[in-house]
Amino acid sequence: MWRVTLVLAPLAACSSGPYDDVQYIKQARSLGAEWALVNEQASQNKLTSTYVDSMHKWIRQQLGGSSTSLTQPSSRYGEEIQALFHESDNAPPERLRAHVKKLKEIEDQLESA
Repeated sequence: MWRVTLVLAPLAACSSGPYDDVQYIKQARSLGAEWALVNEQASQNKLTSTYVDSMHKWIRQQLGGSSTSLTQPSSRYGEEIQALFHESDNAPPERLRAHVKKLKEIEDQLESA
């Protein structure tokens, strides 16, 4: 039993990296898409300002958590998540969706590797 533990422990330590970050990439992508939808609906006066403000705050908190959880924050996807995080609250939906698209491309590459 101890031999198995001694062999598996170093392997588990090596498993972190981009593949472990896919969950955070997915989360950031989903948050970006939701942010774009909120801004789109807000521009059409379909949402209250209180709701929009609370969503912006919540999205930023969640994006911050995704960003700080990355095993490789200086990666291409880490930089893209940071770029999304630093967008203004009222960023155009198209610009937010461009970040979402880039994150989806990275996510697909990691999942197919």
